[in-house]
Amino acid sequence: MDRLDAIFAPETIAVIGASTQKGKVGHDIFANILSGGFKGTLYPVNPKAKSVLSVKCYTQIANIPDPIDLAMIILPPKPALNAVKDCIEKGVKGIVIVSAGFKEVGGIGAQIEKEIKTLCENAKVRLVGPNCLGVINPSPKVSLNASFSARMPTAGNVSFISQSGALCTAVLDYAADKGFGFSKFISIGNKADVDELDLLRYYYNDPDTDVVMIYMEELSRSAEEFISEVRQMTSGTNPTHVIAIKSGSSDAGAKAAASHTGALAGSDALYDAIFTMSGILRCATVNQLFDYAQAFAANKYPTGEKIAIITNAGGPGIIATDMSEQSGLKLAEFSQETSKELKKYLPATANFQNPVDVIGDAAKDRYENTLATVLSDRGVDAVLIILTPQSMTDAIGTAEAIVNIARHSIKPIVCSFMGVVDVSDGVKLLQKHKIPVYQFPESAARSLGALRQGMQWLFRKILPQYKLTYDTAKANLIIETYLKEGTTVFSEQDGNELLKCYGFKTLPMALSKDITQACKIAGEIGFPVVMKIASKDILHKTDAGGVMVGIEDSDSVKKAFETIMEKAKAYNPDARIDGVLIQKMVPKGKEVILGLSKDPVFGHAVMFGLGGIFVEVYKDVVFRLSPMGRNVARRMVRAIKGYPILKGLRGEKPSDIETIEKHIVSLKAMADNHPMIKELDINPLFVHEEGEGTTVADILIRLDDQEG
Repeated sequence: MDRLDAIFAPETIAVIGASTQKGKVGHDIFANILSGGFKGTLYPVNPKAKSVLSVKCYTQIANIPDPIDLAMIILPPKPALNAVKDCIEKGVKGIVIVSAGFKEVGGIGAQIEKEIKTLCENAKVRLVGPNCLGVINPSPKVSLNASFSARMPTAGNVSFISQSGALCTAVLDYAADKGFGFSKFISIGNKADVDELDLLRYYYNDPDTDVVMIYMEELSRSAEEFISEVRQMTSGTNPTHVIAIKSGSSDAGAKAAASHTGALAGSDALYDAIFTMSGILRCATVNQLFDYAQAFAANKYPTGEKIAIITNAGGPGIIATDMSEQSGLKLAEFSQETSKELKKYLPATANFQNPVDVIGDAAKDRYENTLATVLSDRGVDAVLIILTPQSMTDAIGTAEAIVNIARHSIKPIVCSFMGVVDVSDGVKLLQKHKIPVYQFPESAARSLGALRQGMQWLFRKILPQYKLTYDTAKANLIIETYLKEGTTVFSEQDGNELLKCYGFKTLPMALSKDITQACKIAGEIGFPVVMKIASKDILHKTDAGGVMVGIEDSDSVKKAFETIMEKAKAYNPDARIDGVLIQKMVPKGKEVILGLSKDPVFGHAVMFGLGGIFVEVYKDVVFRLSPMGRNVARRMVRAIKGYPILKGLRGEKPSDIETIEKHIVSLKAMADNHPMIKELDINPLFVHEEGEGTTVADILIRLDDQEG
């Protein structure tokens, strides 16, 4: 038995702080449990009242004759602390503290919350809140509405988690309008104990939950623990689909970063990484959250990306086509048999190709025959049906036909019944039979795309891990030298030595202090060469005019040396300049960026994207965190928009993508082995043709001021 059963399916509840005064939270929560038809026994606790809503009141929980599963506490912080002590003494199994004034206001409230958390932990009592809406379980076996929302939702197969209580009431209202049902519904507030991961574990084992919706403000677990566990829940033969919306993502901390990686690694980018690696589908709006949940709750999934669109109006069909393609879907090409069959049922003015236009005067039978025909086509993986209300449109009849056909089909069907009043009866019928229905075709198409994305996650390729070896001893020596000296920014030469320890190929280079030395070094390395300013006070050399490429002879070396020194001094007169670095010119290749950034909450994130100047212009980059292996690296490379450039466009040979993947794994290993690395940029990393590896062109490495 799970300890959270006491929260979601209690047999006895005590409401501590139950009030006789209507409008007070203590009254309304008690009234909601009572009027919601709770199947267990309910006890109000209030030393100043004889009864609440005609139910006998107890002065304290200790006086209740029966054992108590769940205590709802609606009291200010100090009395709440005493109530928690009384609950523990009574042997209560679960506590929900609805009232506010705790960690969210700081000071004494935060101290009391900490004390309550410790008490509950020691007593092995699960605690929800404080500062939350409460808990709802619409199952007819339980019928629990222990919240201050008067609305009890209908039972369904979607469970909801929210940090915001206020959002919960709006969501319940919206769900009622959409005919949307819930299995479990909870607001977790300050998360003193029970958090998203606890609830995801519970929902994963709950036979009544197929889909989970989350409204998240911040994650209280380590990213690695969250990703590792949730990935197991969203995978395998019995997955739970998780859809999330994340608010309050601030990128303010990224502004102080020196590297491109650090500047792009805002918290929103890291949450994107967490969700992607966990198999959680992220939404941008609450509307989208409902749209996707509705599609997943139907429990029918496309096995491919080919869809058929049936519409009674051309314009909405075009909108659906555009959004389908944007959502990673493709229009199916009908077989000859399908086209031949369609001609039997449709008028000559209809469009027999995809999207199928059944014409504005289409009645129920035309939709029914067309749907049955396209569903039977082996090249069709899913169907999107659009109905616009016209004078002869039979919305309810068409909905009945769709329901009848859907019963016998394993392929997903989504509908867009456009409008509100004229199509409402048809919409209600579709909702009743769990057929996803949307007001506009773009929402329907986007939701089908989300279903396809969910299937791609489930059937993703899993390859054996790379066996890579590193010279960690040498890397430690290099880093320790810097730590002893109290220097945080690496010279490019030392940075290259560190990268070589982790399998990166670097170019011959040497530091010149004057023009004569520069000419000598360039001659030894061999032309053409690249010349760069060497200064720990000038991190972005290009911005300072401190980089010159393609230098072919000694005269050019002399001119370049003078120009670089002049520009560097003009850029930062106080900069300490070590000299000019001479480096062998990089062989031809595609420019990408690889980087590390250390987040104070989630630890090291690896970044990959298009490099060189493109990183600033297009910001086509992705981040991933621990746990990092070959498969994460592989999907990471394929996640950028510029991936086709690496695959080879217009007859170009493909780039060495496997070496990039190995570098990503190696960079994460470097971060794990040397946690004092704060930021690292390899920009650009030149990627050569398949089998020819990569070459590091420019790097920036910065350590933490203190190890950690």
